[in-house]
Formats: sequence, structure tokens, C-alpha cells
Amino acid sequence: LILVVTCAEISISVVYFQLAVEDYRWWWRSFLASGSSAVYVFLYACSFFSSKLHIVQFVPTLMYFGYMSLVSFAFFLMTGAVGTIACFHFCRV
Repeated sequence: LILVVTCAEISISVVYFQLAVEDYRWWWRSFLASGSSAVYVFLYACSFFSSKLHIVQFVPTLMYFGYMSLVSFAFFLMTGAVGTIACFHFCRV
């Protein structure tokens, strides 16, 4: 719930400031503003891999980063959708 509310608030803030300067192309910016939190998830996964995991073979490393890329992309789509839907309701009300 906290993640959803935070993504919605950040996207609405970005879109509000964009609309205040009369730039009405807000759709992708609202998606990217909240979806960019997936970059943090992937960077944390890289940090966790280098500090806590002791994997030295190539295939397990490839599998780890492959799955973490998929998880980060799914997180990007989820949070981006939350931000875009929140901004859509903000602009329509």
C-alpha cells in the first residue's frame, strides 16, 4: 500500500509541474516517473549479488541476473501502471 501511494504521489507531482508549464505530453513521463523505482531494485540486486552471494560459476550468475532482470521489468511495469492510472484520474478530475 505504501508503494502504491508513493508511486501515485510522485507521478502526480511530476505531471502537475509539467502541466503547470503547459507541456501536455504527460503520459510517458507519468509512467517513467514511478517506474524508475525498478532501477533501484535492480541496483540493489547487483549490490546483494556482490556482497552477500558467493556464486562464482557462469550459469548460476547468468540465471540470477536473468531472473532479476525479469523481476525488475515486472516491477517497472507494475509501478509505471500505478503512476499512469493515478495521473489519469488526477487529470480527469
